[in-house]
Amino acid sequence: MLSAPCCDDRRMCVCPGPRRIGIPVRSSSLPLFSDAMPAPTQLFFPLIRNCELSRIYGTACYCHHRHLCCSSSYIPQSHLRYTPHPAYATFCRSKENWWQYTQGRRYASTPQKFYLTPPQVNSILKANEYSFKVPEFDGKNVSSVLGFDSNQLPANAPIEDRRSAATCLQTRGMLLGVFDGHAGCACSQAVSERLFYYIAVSLLPHETLLEIENAVESGRALLPILQWHKHPNDYFSKEASKLYFNSLRTYWQELIDLNTGESDDIDVKEALINAFKRLDNDISLEAQVGDPNSFLNYLVLRVAFSGATACVAHVDGVNLHVANTGDSRAMLGVQEEDGSWSAVTLPNDHNAQNESELERLKLEHPKNEAKSVVKQDRLLGLLMPFRAFGDVKFKWSIDLQKRVIESGPDQLNDNEYTKFIPPNYYTPPYLTAEPEVIYHRLRPQDKFLILATDGLWETMHRQDVVRIVGEYLTGMHHQQPIAVGGYKVTLGQMHGLLTERRAKMFSVFKDQNAATLLFRHAVGNNEFGTVDHEHLSKMLSLPEELLSPAKAIIRCAQFVLHKEIR
Repeated sequence: MLSAPCCDDRRMCVCPGPRRIGIPVRSSSLPLFSDAMPAPTQLFFPLIRNCELSRIYGTACYCHHRHLCCSSSYIPQSHLRYTPHPAYATFCRSKENWWQYTQGRRYASTPQKFYLTPPQVNSILKANEYSFKVPEFDGKNVSSVLGFDSNQLPANAPIEDRRSAATCLQTRGMLLGVFDGHAGCACSQAVSERLFYYIAVSLLPHETLLEIENAVESGRALLPILQWHKHPNDYFSKEASKLYFNSLRTYWQELIDLNTGESDDIDVKEALINAFKRLDNDISLEAQVGDPNSFLNYLVLRVAFSGATACVAHVDGVNLHVANTGDSRAMLGVQEEDGSWSAVTLPNDHNAQNESELERLKLEHPKNEAKSVVKQDRLLGLLMPFRAFGDVKFKWSIDLQKRVIESGPDQLNDNEYTKFIPPNYYTPPYLTAEPEVIYHRLRPQDKFLILATDGLWETMHRQDVVRIVGEYLTGMHHQQPIAVGGYKVTLGQMHGLLTERRAKMFSVFKDQNAATLLFRHAVGNNEFGTVDHEHLSKMLSLPEELLSPAKAIIRCAQFVLHKEIR
């Protein structure tokens, strides 16, 4: 996916807007246990059967930004997810007169409007749509999930964010996740491929683990433990599959040794925490040990030095567990008795806006670091999420970093970013991948769950997201009065809004995918809360060199669950 720490950096060097729309290159590879899997981020909506989660829809929205080593020189530093050290200020120079700069590029010729047509807009928005309907009965259990819609809107390439969805075959439930990469896409790709296997293995009873180990030992075929649900553009890293399998096998061997088989009661919360922590530990260990294969050796180092946050939901009947590492968020949509919608946040964001996270960091380090551990709302003044996979620059000792870099390939040793040591770096590790796990027993009024990275919530208020999804699912969005806020609207303008809405009801472009609908609103909403095609067209057609702060609304991966009583 990249040959050096990627120029597409969403957290370690995020620009105030996305780049030109692009579609990821299609590739294929082999999974560890089954034949399919998704990679980029996703939005699901589950519905409930008889008080159980029974329908999942999804959406995804990406914005990928350049790494600090090649960021545009006129990006305001206040917009950066990663604030570079002064020594590397030339890589990410700030310009306060950004607006005059961009305007200055236009005066040479007469400005010409260029808008994408509705079919062109739909072609972009729907290029990565994916829908999947889960059978009500899989031959073993009654499924609580009906299906999901998924979509992805890449701003440029390579895409840093990933999505995953899979059904657990040897246990109950379904796994849904979003992985938000930064400083490159290597870590988010690896986590999206591997984390669900670690979770599935953690949930397996002792007897099943023994069966799997005996099958591997004797060379027999393995029972599949996951059924992946993926878009054709999503892929596995075929070259690393053997390495990943060996690490996973070591993990389940340790689980066999630790569990004598006396009790098969599995604590889902504990299993999720152990899976997150073990995968992050394996990512670190693989980078330290290296690999004789030069390609794999460079790959494991790229994975370790880049980073990714993760938000994963495990749905088993009415039991919902959400594990979150980083600043992504899970939002439950609840329908009140009067038909209105309310949003309930499940896990907390792990960033400077979370007081408990700030307190945790200060307690984990000496008092003399209290003022330096978090500066300008960033970890060590650099990283916005306080929990993440990878990012060994915030976990390894300085000596270990230098030793690994010096013994690594030339591409890594010559990279300024990997050699850069964060300021005030005294008592690592400063970063952890341990998730916060929230359990929620689904109720009849719980209609959907939204798993999304921070970009969705920065773009749209959580209540608006829940309302849009809820009205879409109930078909009420064409019956609600048009809200104009405090704006003065003429009779002609109101007639135009009503006419436009009526036309959409019969339009051949009416969205059949809930993910795409959220994209339209996130990118094309006007002051009245309705989608403005002209604005949507502008946002999707702005050239890469003309960055607009408004385009920051497409800088996230989104993943939504919708559930509804049958």
